Amino acid sequence: MSTGGAYRPPAGPRVERATGVTDGSGNVMFTWPPGAFAAPPVVALAVEAGAGFRSARIAANTAATTTVSVLQTTGVTLLGIGVLAAGTAAAGVSVHATATAL
Repeated sequence: MSTGGAYRPPAGPRVERATGVTDGSGNVMFTWPPGAFAAPPVVALAVEAGAGFRSARIAANTAATTTVSVLQTTGVTLLGIGVLAAGTAAAGVSVHATATAL
């Protein structure tokens, strides 16, 4: 039995991964490799833990770039009920993105 041969990865949608850090306005832009996507990809986000509550949203998404906006807030207790205060831009937060072609 021969042990020679070449590995061929299974066919599937193109997947790209990237990590970035938010700027002073709480935004980070991911630039995908040229030609990686023919249309805007489906992007999943993860934000590294920190003090308070953080939320991330995709502000813009094209085949070439994805811009993510991150807000942070702290919890406030009002009459014994926990609520979230207004969000502010979260600077210096690490964001992980996984983009998958449709």
